[in-house]
Amino acid sequence: VVEVTISGPIGPATSDYVLRGFTEASNRGAELILLKIDTPGGLDTAMRDIIQGIISSSVPVVSYVSPSGARAASAGTYILYASHVAAMAPATTLGAATPVAIGGMPDLPGSPSPGSQEPSEEKDKPEEATEDETLKPADAMSAKAVNDAAAYIRGLAQLRGRNIEWAEEAVRSASSLSAEEAIEINVIDLIAEDSSELLAMLHDYPVTIAGLERKLSTQAVTVHSMEPDWRSKLLSVITDPNILPILMTLGMLGLIYEMLNPGFVLPGVIGGICLLLALYAAQVLPLNYAGLALILLGVLFMVGEAFAPSFGALGMGGVIAFVIGSIILIDTDLPGFGVSIPFISTFAVVNALFVFSIITMIVKARSRPIVSGSEELVGSVGEVLLTDEHSNRVRVHSENWQARSNTALRPGQRIRVIGREGLTLIVEPDTSSTEEPS
Repeated sequence: VVEVTISGPIGPATSDYVLRGFTEASNRGAELILLKIDTPGGLDTAMRDIIQGIISSSVPVVSYVSPSGARAASAGTYILYASHVAAMAPATTLGAATPVAIGGMPDLPGSPSPGSQEPSEEKDKPEEATEDETLKPADAMSAKAVNDAAAYIRGLAQLRGRNIEWAEEAVRSASSLSAEEAIEINVIDLIAEDSSELLAMLHDYPVTIAGLERKLSTQAVTVHSMEPDWRSKLLSVITDPNILPILMTLGMLGLIYEMLNPGFVLPGVIGGICLLLALYAAQVLPLNYAGLALILLGVLFMVGEAFAPSFGALGMGGVIAFVIGSIILIDTDLPGFGVSIPFISTFAVVNALFVFSIITMIVKARSRPIVSGSEELVGSVGEVLLTDEHSNRVRVHSENWQARSNTALRPGQRIRVIGREGLTLIVEPDTSSTEEPS
Protein backbone atom coordinates (compact mmCIF):
# COMPACT_ATOMS: atom_id res chain seq x y z
CA VAL A 1 0.00 0.00 0.00
CA VAL A 2 1.37 3.42 -0.98
CA GLU A 3 0.28 6.14 1.43
CA VAL A 4 0.04 9.70 0.11
CA THR A 5 -0.95 12.59 2.38
CA ILE A 6 -2.77 15.79 1.49
CA SER A 7 -2.30 18.20 4.38
CA GLY A 8 -3.22 21.86 4.06
CA PRO A 9 -4.40 23.85 1.04
CA ILE A 10 -4.36 22.06 -2.31
CA GLY A 11 -2.16 23.83 -4.86
CA PRO A 12 0.19 23.03 -7.75
CA ALA A 13 2.81 21.53 -5.43
CA THR A 14 0.17 19.25 -3.85
CA SER A 15 -1.14 17.96 -7.18
CA ASP A 16 2.40 17.30 -8.42
CA TYR A 17 3.24 15.34 -5.25
CA VAL A 18 -0.01 13.31 -5.33
CA LEU A 19 0.27 12.41 -9.02
CA ARG A 20 3.86 11.27 -8.55
CA GLY A 21 2.59 9.14 -5.67
CA PHE A 22 0.11 7.52 -8.06
CA THR A 23 2.93 6.80 -10.51
CA GLU A 24 5.03 5.32 -7.69
CA ALA A 25 2.15 3.04 -6.69
CA SER A 26 1.69 1.86 -10.28
CA ASN A 27 5.41 1.17 -10.69
CA ARG A 28 5.52 -0.80 -7.42
CA GLY A 29 2.43 -2.83 -8.33
CA ALA A 30 0.70 -1.64 -5.17
CA GLU A 31 -2.56 -3.19 -4.02
CA LEU A 32 -4.07 0.23 -3.37
CA ILE A 33 -3.27 3.90 -2.79
CA LEU A 34 -4.22 5.26 0.62
CA LEU A 35 -4.86 8.98 0.16
CA LYS A 36 -5.06 10.61 3.59
CA ILE A 37 -6.81 13.98 3.50
CA ASP A 38 -6.93 16.96 5.83
CA THR A 39 -7.56 20.10 3.79
CA PRO A 40 -9.62 23.31 3.90
CA GLY A 41 -9.80 23.26 0.07
CA GLY A 42 -7.65 24.57 -2.72
CA LEU A 43 -7.32 25.66 -6.30
CA ASP A 44 -9.72 24.26 -8.89
CA THR A 45 -7.00 23.37 -11.43
CA ALA A 46 -4.94 21.43 -8.87
CA MET A 47 -8.05 19.60 -7.63
CA ARG A 48 -9.06 18.56 -11.13
CA ASP A 49 -5.56 17.28 -11.87
CA ILE A 50 -5.77 15.02 -8.82
CA ILE A 51 -9.26 13.80 -9.72
CA GLN A 52 -8.18 12.99 -13.28
CA GLY A 53 -5.28 11.03 -11.80
CA ILE A 54 -7.70 9.08 -9.57
CA ILE A 55 -10.09 8.26 -12.40
CA SER A 56 -7.33 7.12 -14.73
CA SER A 57 -5.37 5.25 -12.03
CA SER A 58 -4.83 1.51 -12.53
CA VAL A 59 -4.46 1.19 -8.75
CA PRO A 60 -7.55 1.62 -6.54
CA VAL A 61 -7.54 4.89 -4.59
CA VAL A 62 -8.94 4.91 -1.06
CA SER A 63 -9.44 8.44 0.27
CA TYR A 64 -9.38 8.63 4.06
CA VAL A 65 -10.17 11.80 6.01
CA SER A 66 -7.85 11.44 8.98
CA PRO A 67 -6.97 11.92 11.83
CA SER A 68 -9.92 12.76 14.07
CA GLY A 69 -10.68 16.45 13.79
CA ALA A 70 -9.55 16.61 10.15
CA ARG A 71 -11.74 17.82 7.31
CA ALA A 72 -12.18 17.38 3.59
CA ALA A 73 -13.73 20.73 2.80
CA SER A 74 -14.30 22.23 -0.62
CA ALA A 75 -11.81 20.57 -3.04
CA GLY A 76 -11.37 17.71 -0.56
CA THR A 77 -15.05 16.78 -0.98
CA TYR A 78 -14.67 16.44 -4.74
CA ILE A 79 -11.59 14.23 -4.29
CA LEU A 80 -13.46 12.07 -1.78
CA TYR A 81 -16.35 11.63 -4.22
CA ALA A 82 -13.98 10.71 -7.06
CA SER A 83 -12.16 7.98 -5.11
CA HIS A 84 -12.90 4.28 -5.51
CA VAL A 85 -13.46 4.00 -1.75
CA ALA A 86 -14.30 6.94 0.55
CA ALA A 87 -13.57 6.62 4.26
CA MET A 88 -13.48 8.94 7.25
CA ALA A 89 -12.25 8.82 10.81
CA PRO A 90 -14.69 9.66 13.62
CA ALA A 91 -15.11 13.38 14.39
CA THR A 92 -14.13 14.45 10.87
CA THR A 93 -16.16 16.50 8.40
CA LEU A 94 -16.59 17.09 4.69
CA GLY A 95 -18.56 19.49 2.50
CA ALA A 96 -18.70 23.28 1.95
CA ALA A 97 -17.89 22.73 -1.72
CA THR A 98 -19.20 26.00 -3.16
CA PRO A 99 -16.66 27.59 -5.54
CA VAL A 100 -15.42 30.96 -4.31
CA ALA A 101 -13.48 33.86 -5.80
CA ILE A 102 -12.01 37.08 -4.47
CA GLY A 103 -14.43 38.75 -2.06
CA GLY A 104 -16.71 35.68 -2.04
CA MET A 105 -19.46 34.74 -4.44
CA PRO A 106 -22.02 37.39 -5.36
CA ASP A 107 -25.60 36.67 -4.27
CA LEU A 108 -27.42 34.43 -6.70
CA PRO A 109 -30.89 35.46 -7.90
CA GLY A 110 -33.50 34.41 -5.37
CA SER A 111 -31.03 33.86 -2.53
CA PRO A 112 -31.54 35.98 0.61
CA SER A 113 -28.97 38.65 1.39
CA PRO A 114 -26.93 38.24 4.58
CA GLY A 115 -28.96 39.45 7.54
CA SER A 116 -32.18 39.70 5.57
CA GLN A 117 -35.44 38.50 7.15
CA GLU A 118 -37.89 36.12 5.61
CA PRO A 119 -41.05 37.92 4.45
CA SER A 120 -43.86 37.37 6.94
CA GLU A 121 -46.51 39.50 5.28
CA GLU A 122 -47.93 38.90 1.85
CA LYS A 123 -47.01 42.42 0.83
CA ASP A 124 -43.36 41.69 1.70
CA LYS A 125 -43.11 38.83 -0.79
CA PRO A 126 -40.96 39.58 -3.80
CA GLU A 127 -42.63 39.98 -7.14
CA GLU A 128 -42.49 37.02 -9.46
CA ALA A 129 -39.68 37.19 -11.95
CA THR A 130 -40.65 37.93 -15.49
CA GLU A 131 -39.64 35.64 -18.32
CA ASP A 132 -37.30 38.21 -19.85
CA GLU A 133 -35.50 38.88 -16.57
CA THR A 134 -31.75 38.58 -17.06
CA LEU A 135 -28.87 38.07 -14.66
CA LYS A 136 -26.40 40.78 -13.90
CA PRO A 137 -22.86 40.03 -15.17
CA ALA A 138 -21.53 39.30 -11.68
CA ASP A 139 -24.50 37.07 -10.86
CA ALA A 140 -24.23 35.34 -14.22
CA MET A 141 -20.55 34.54 -13.64
CA SER A 142 -21.19 33.19 -10.13
CA ALA A 143 -24.16 31.12 -11.35
CA LYS A 144 -22.00 29.75 -14.14
CA ALA A 145 -19.27 28.71 -11.69
CA VAL A 146 -21.75 27.11 -9.27
CA ASN A 147 -23.61 25.22 -12.02
CA ASP A 148 -20.34 23.93 -13.47
CA ALA A 149 -19.16 22.73 -10.04
CA ALA A 150 -22.53 21.12 -9.30
CA ALA A 151 -22.49 19.24 -12.60
CA TYR A 152 -18.92 18.12 -11.98
CA ILE A 153 -19.56 16.66 -8.52
CA ARG A 154 -22.86 15.18 -9.71
CA GLY A 155 -20.94 13.31 -12.41
CA LEU A 156 -18.46 12.01 -9.82
CA ALA A 157 -21.33 10.84 -7.59
CA GLN A 158 -22.90 8.97 -10.51
CA LEU A 159 -19.55 7.40 -11.38
CA ARG A 160 -19.04 6.01 -7.86
CA GLY A 161 -22.71 5.39 -6.94
CA ARG A 162 -22.80 7.90 -4.10
CA ASN A 163 -25.45 10.33 -2.88
CA ILE A 164 -26.12 12.72 -5.78
CA GLU A 165 -28.61 15.01 -4.01
CA TRP A 166 -26.33 15.86 -1.11
CA ALA A 167 -23.35 16.33 -3.44
CA GLU A 168 -25.25 19.05 -5.28
CA GLU A 169 -26.42 20.54 -1.99
CA ALA A 170 -22.78 20.75 -0.81
CA VAL A 171 -22.03 22.89 -3.85
CA ARG A 172 -25.14 25.07 -3.99
CA SER A 173 -25.73 25.50 -0.24
CA ALA A 174 -22.23 24.84 1.15
CA SER A 175 -23.61 22.01 3.33
CA SER A 176 -21.28 19.98 5.54
CA LEU A 177 -21.55 16.57 7.19
CA SER A 178 -19.87 14.67 9.99
CA ALA A 179 -18.51 11.19 9.34
CA GLU A 180 -21.49 9.53 11.04
CA GLU A 181 -23.99 11.56 9.02
CA ALA A 182 -22.07 10.97 5.80
CA ILE A 183 -22.15 7.16 6.05
CA GLU A 184 -25.88 7.18 6.84
CA ILE A 185 -26.81 8.90 3.57
CA ASN A 186 -24.30 7.05 1.34
CA VAL A 187 -21.78 9.85 0.93
CA ILE A 188 -18.89 7.69 2.18
CA ASP A 189 -18.33 3.94 2.39
CA LEU A 190 -16.49 3.31 5.66
CA ILE A 191 -15.64 4.78 9.08
CA ALA A 192 -12.38 3.65 10.68
CA GLU A 193 -10.49 4.77 13.77
CA ASP A 194 -7.09 4.57 12.09
CA SER A 195 -5.26 3.28 9.02
CA SER A 196 -4.78 -0.22 10.46
CA GLU A 197 -8.49 -0.64 11.11
CA LEU A 198 -9.29 0.73 7.67
CA LEU A 199 -6.97 -1.74 5.93
CA ALA A 200 -8.54 -4.58 7.88
CA MET A 201 -12.00 -3.45 6.77
CA LEU A 202 -10.84 -3.21 3.15
CA HIS A 203 -9.87 -6.89 2.88
CA ASP A 204 -12.13 -8.54 0.28
CA TYR A 205 -13.78 -5.15 -0.37
CA PRO A 206 -15.08 -4.94 -3.97
CA VAL A 207 -13.87 -2.11 -6.23
CA THR A 208 -14.27 -1.41 -9.94
CA ILE A 209 -11.16 -0.57 -11.95
CA ALA A 210 -11.38 0.16 -15.70
CA GLY A 211 -14.86 -1.40 -15.79
CA LEU A 212 -13.72 -4.62 -14.07
CA GLU A 213 -14.72 -5.53 -10.52
CA ARG A 214 -12.18 -7.10 -8.19
CA LYS A 215 -11.70 -7.53 -4.47
CA LEU A 216 -8.91 -5.91 -2.47
CA SER A 217 -6.44 -8.04 -0.57
CA THR A 218 -5.10 -6.08 2.40
CA GLN A 219 -4.01 -8.76 4.82
CA ALA A 220 -0.38 -8.46 5.93
CA VAL A 221 0.32 -5.59 3.53
CA THR A 222 3.31 -3.27 3.85
CA VAL A 223 2.51 0.45 3.98
CA HIS A 224 5.00 2.64 2.12
CA SER A 225 4.51 6.26 3.17
CA MET A 226 5.59 8.60 0.40
CA GLU A 227 6.94 11.85 1.84
CA PRO A 228 7.27 15.06 -0.20
CA ASP A 229 10.77 15.24 -1.70
CA TRP A 230 12.90 18.30 -2.46
CA ARG A 231 11.00 18.92 -5.70
CA SER A 232 7.62 19.09 -3.94
CA LYS A 233 9.07 21.30 -1.21
CA LEU A 234 10.63 23.62 -3.80
CA LEU A 235 7.35 23.89 -5.72
CA SER A 236 5.56 24.59 -2.45
CA VAL A 237 7.94 27.47 -1.70
CA ILE A 238 7.83 28.89 -5.24
CA THR A 239 4.03 28.87 -5.40
CA ASP A 240 3.63 30.47 -1.97
CA PRO A 241 1.78 33.77 -2.55
CA ASN A 242 4.08 35.45 -0.01
CA ILE A 243 7.23 34.40 -1.86
CA LEU A 244 6.09 35.58 -5.31
CA PRO A 245 6.58 39.34 -4.63
CA ILE A 246 10.07 38.64 -3.25
CA LEU A 247 11.06 36.61 -6.32
CA MET A 248 9.81 39.38 -8.59
CA THR A 249 11.71 42.03 -6.62
CA LEU A 250 14.98 40.09 -6.64
CA GLY A 251 14.55 39.31 -10.35
CA MET A 252 13.98 42.93 -11.33
CA LEU A 253 16.79 44.28 -9.14
CA GLY A 254 19.25 41.69 -10.43
CA LEU A 255 18.54 42.43 -14.10
CA ILE A 256 18.59 46.20 -13.60
CA TYR A 257 21.92 46.01 -11.75
CA GLU A 258 23.39 43.84 -14.51
CA MET A 259 22.26 46.29 -17.19
CA LEU A 260 23.81 49.18 -15.30
CA ASN A 261 27.03 47.24 -14.65
CA PRO A 262 27.62 45.00 -17.68
CA GLY A 263 29.95 42.11 -17.07
CA PHE A 264 29.30 41.65 -13.37
CA VAL A 265 27.32 38.48 -14.32
CA LEU A 266 26.22 37.25 -10.86
CA PRO A 267 23.34 39.73 -10.34
CA GLY A 268 22.05 38.99 -13.84
CA VAL A 269 22.17 35.22 -13.27
CA ILE A 270 20.36 35.42 -9.92
CA GLY A 271 17.87 37.96 -11.27
CA GLY A 272 17.07 35.84 -14.33
CA ILE A 273 16.50 32.71 -12.23
CA CYS A 274 14.28 34.55 -9.73
CA LEU A 275 12.26 36.19 -12.49
CA LEU A 276 11.65 32.88 -14.29
CA LEU A 277 10.57 31.23 -11.03
CA ALA A 278 8.22 34.15 -10.40
CA LEU A 279 6.74 33.78 -13.89
CA TYR A 280 6.16 30.06 -13.27
CA ALA A 281 4.36 30.85 -10.00
CA ALA A 282 2.33 33.53 -11.80
CA GLN A 283 1.24 30.91 -14.34
CA VAL A 284 -0.15 28.43 -11.79
CA LEU A 285 -1.57 30.85 -9.21
CA PRO A 286 -4.81 32.84 -9.61
CA LEU A 287 -3.29 36.31 -9.99
CA ASN A 288 -4.77 39.77 -10.03
CA TYR A 289 -2.73 41.42 -12.79
CA ALA A 290 -3.33 44.89 -11.36
CA GLY A 291 -1.49 43.72 -8.24
CA LEU A 292 1.30 42.28 -10.39
CA ALA A 293 1.67 45.59 -12.25
CA LEU A 294 1.76 47.54 -8.97
CA ILE A 295 4.57 45.34 -7.63
CA LEU A 296 6.64 45.84 -10.79
CA LEU A 297 5.96 49.59 -10.71
CA GLY A 298 6.96 49.73 -7.04
CA VAL A 299 10.28 47.98 -7.73
CA LEU A 300 11.02 50.35 -10.62
CA PHE A 301 10.24 53.39 -8.43
CA MET A 302 12.53 52.16 -5.65
CA VAL A 303 15.34 51.54 -8.15
CA GLY A 304 14.68 54.94 -9.69
CA GLU A 305 15.21 56.58 -6.30
CA ALA A 306 18.80 55.36 -6.33
CA PHE A 307 19.60 56.71 -9.82
CA ALA A 308 17.31 59.74 -10.09
CA PRO A 309 17.14 61.12 -6.52
CA SER A 310 13.75 62.64 -5.71
CA PHE A 311 14.36 62.90 -1.93
CA GLY A 312 11.82 60.18 -1.13
CA ALA A 313 9.02 60.77 -3.64
CA LEU A 314 9.93 57.84 -5.90
CA GLY A 315 11.12 55.60 -3.06
CA MET A 316 8.10 55.94 -0.79
CA GLY A 317 5.75 55.79 -3.77
CA GLY A 318 7.45 52.54 -4.74
CA VAL A 319 7.02 51.07 -1.24
CA ILE A 320 3.31 52.01 -1.20
CA ALA A 321 2.75 50.53 -4.67
CA PHE A 322 4.60 47.36 -3.63
CA VAL A 323 2.48 46.87 -0.49
CA ILE A 324 -0.85 47.47 -2.24
CA GLY A 325 0.14 45.23 -5.14
CA SER A 326 1.18 42.42 -2.78
CA ILE A 327 -2.10 42.61 -0.84
CA ILE A 328 -4.32 42.35 -3.95
CA LEU A 329 -1.96 40.03 -5.84
CA ILE A 330 -3.80 36.73 -5.30
CA ASP A 331 -7.24 36.68 -6.90
CA THR A 332 -8.93 34.24 -4.51
CA ASP A 333 -10.03 34.01 -0.89
CA LEU A 334 -9.35 30.30 -0.55
CA PRO A 335 -7.77 29.36 2.80
CA GLY A 336 -3.99 29.11 2.58
CA PHE A 337 -3.67 31.19 -0.58
CA GLY A 338 -3.91 34.64 0.94
CA VAL A 339 -1.00 37.01 1.39
CA SER A 340 0.27 37.39 4.96
CA ILE A 341 -0.09 41.06 5.89
CA PRO A 342 2.62 40.92 8.64
CA PHE A 343 5.07 39.25 6.23
CA ILE A 344 4.48 41.78 3.44
CA SER A 345 4.58 44.64 5.96
CA THR A 346 7.96 43.46 7.23
CA PHE A 347 9.31 43.21 3.68
CA ALA A 348 7.95 46.70 2.93
CA VAL A 349 9.66 48.10 6.04
CA VAL A 350 12.96 46.58 4.87
CA ASN A 351 12.48 48.23 1.47
CA ALA A 352 11.60 51.53 3.13
CA LEU A 353 14.78 51.36 5.23
CA PHE A 354 16.74 50.66 2.05
CA VAL A 355 15.21 53.70 0.36
CA PHE A 356 15.82 55.83 3.47
CA SER A 357 19.50 54.79 3.56
CA ILE A 358 19.85 55.77 -0.11
CA ILE A 359 18.29 59.17 0.56
CA THR A 360 20.59 59.68 3.56
CA MET A 361 23.68 58.91 1.50
CA ILE A 362 22.50 61.25 -1.26
CA VAL A 363 21.99 64.13 1.19
CA LYS A 364 25.42 63.57 2.76
CA ALA A 365 27.08 63.37 -0.66
CA ARG A 366 25.55 66.68 -1.75
CA SER A 367 26.95 68.47 1.33
CA ARG A 368 30.51 67.18 0.86
CA PRO A 369 33.12 69.23 -1.00
CA ILE A 370 34.12 68.11 -4.48
CA VAL A 371 37.18 65.87 -4.32
CA SER A 372 37.76 64.91 -7.97
CA GLY A 373 37.32 66.23 -11.49
CA SER A 374 38.10 69.58 -13.04
CA GLU A 375 35.73 71.40 -10.67
CA GLU A 376 37.89 70.37 -7.71
CA LEU A 377 40.86 72.33 -9.15
CA VAL A 378 39.16 75.67 -8.53
CA GLY A 379 40.29 76.89 -5.13
CA SER A 380 43.29 74.55 -4.96
CA VAL A 381 46.65 75.90 -3.78
CA GLY A 382 49.85 75.39 -5.77
CA GLU A 383 53.37 76.69 -6.34
CA VAL A 384 54.95 78.62 -9.22
CA LEU A 385 57.68 76.59 -10.92
CA LEU A 386 58.93 79.08 -13.50
CA THR A 387 57.86 82.22 -15.30
CA ASP A 388 58.66 83.83 -18.64
CA GLU A 389 57.20 86.47 -20.92
CA HIS A 390 54.68 84.14 -22.54
CA SER A 391 53.52 81.68 -19.89
CA ASN A 392 53.92 80.41 -16.36
CA ARG A 393 54.34 76.88 -15.08
CA VAL A 394 52.74 75.92 -11.77
CA ARG A 395 52.44 72.73 -9.71
CA VAL A 396 48.97 71.87 -8.43
CA HIS A 397 48.15 68.45 -6.91
CA SER A 398 51.58 67.15 -7.99
CA GLU A 399 50.77 68.05 -11.61
CA ASN A 400 52.50 70.64 -13.78
CA TRP A 401 50.14 73.07 -15.51
CA GLN A 402 50.44 76.06 -17.75
CA ALA A 403 49.08 79.08 -15.95
CA ARG A 404 47.98 82.60 -16.69
CA SER A 405 47.72 85.43 -14.19
CA ASN A 406 46.90 89.10 -14.31
CA THR A 407 49.53 89.62 -11.62
CA ALA A 408 53.27 89.15 -12.03
CA LEU A 409 54.43 85.87 -10.50
CA ARG A 410 57.83 84.62 -9.34
CA PRO A 411 59.16 81.08 -8.90
CA GLY A 412 58.37 79.55 -5.53
CA GLN A 413 55.41 81.81 -4.96
CA ARG A 414 52.16 80.28 -3.67
CA ILE A 415 49.15 80.66 -5.92
CA ARG A 416 45.44 79.75 -5.83
CA VAL A 417 43.50 78.50 -8.85
CA ILE A 418 40.50 80.69 -9.69
CA GLY A 419 39.52 79.14 -13.04
CA ARG A 420 40.48 76.94 -15.94
CA GLU A 421 40.48 77.36 -19.73
CA GLY A 422 41.27 74.08 -21.42
CA LEU A 423 44.70 73.01 -20.20
CA THR A 424 45.57 76.45 -18.83
CA LEU A 425 44.84 77.41 -15.25
CA ILE A 426 43.92 80.91 -14.28
CA VAL A 427 45.67 81.72 -11.00
CA GLU A 428 46.35 84.54 -8.58
CA PRO A 429 48.85 84.98 -5.75
CA ASP A 430 47.70 83.33 -2.52
CA THR A 431 48.59 85.36 0.54
CA SER A 432 45.89 84.34 3.02
CA SER A 433 45.92 80.53 2.95
CA THR A 434 48.11 78.55 5.28
CA GLU A 435 47.56 75.38 3.26
CA GLU A 436 50.76 73.79 2.01
CA PRO A 437 50.90 73.49 -1.78
CA SER A 438 50.87 69.93 -3.16
